[in-house]
Amino acid sequence: MTTIYEVPAAILNKELVSELKNIDELKPPAWTFFVKTGVFREKTPTDPDWWYVRLASLLRKIYIYGPIGVNRLRVKYGGRQRKGNKREHFKKGAGKIIRYGLQQLESLGFVERPNDKMGRTISPKGRSFLDRTANRLSKQLKKKEE
Repeated sequence: MTTIYEVPAAILNKELVSELKNIDELKPPAWTFFVKTGVFREKTPTDPDWWYVRLASLLRKIYIYGPIGVNRLRVKYGGRQRKGNKREHFKKGAGKIIRYGLQQLESLGFVERPNDKMGRTISPKGRSFLDRTANRLSKQLKKKEE
């Protein structure tokens, strides 16, 4: 069985976005149209499906990096803040977006919070969801190569 490590991340994320959009329980909150994804950003995201893209990316990162907390995810989604002529500095990504996305993924059962470890891990349901998607994608990619 193919895992997510054997499929290109960009193709996997696109497929995960389309899968997540079909789930009725996942709805972007009302504030997603007005919020920036970090203090280092100048504008809000232009992609109307950016919430699903972020959820797909969160699922993939939790799968790869094991038990991971909100603070480490904020660092992964961070970037440089530029202040005109001043030097740029690294700033973390928005924590509420990550927390709310993780809460939605927990309510679906894709992510769980183990008692003995800090952070969140991928649940068996989430692992099978990602592996099934990656397996289907790898079969499609092999057919295109032939």
